[in-house]
Amino acid sequence: MSGRIYIAGPMTGLPDLNFPAFHAEAQRLRAAGWHVENPAEINPDPAAGWEACMRKDIARLVLCDAICLLPGWSRSRGASIEHFVAVHLGLAVIYHEPPTAQALQFSRSI
Repeated sequence: MSGRIYIAGPMTGLPDLNFPAFHAEAQRLRAAGWHVENPAEINPDPAAGWEACMRKDIARLVLCDAICLLPGWSRSRGASIEHFVAVHLGLAVIYHEPPTAQALQFSRSI
């Protein structure tokens, strides 16, 4: 498959904001032919704050055909919001780990 894909996953509280996992997944997806929207590249300096980063990230997410969710995404407030947006916009969803019942309930809540 190819097209534009957004990577979502946990960052806050993780070493190096989990950037190595985001960059590794971006490399894998690019090798598979995807145009990748990587939050670690969109916001390389998180000093702007969570809200400012999320605004930039969601602006890129809505342009995508798919979302790829890294392990731990369902425990991340930001990734859960991104999943919600992606599901409601009809994007294809690629899970690295199955979603929890709570995460699915949140995504279907509206």
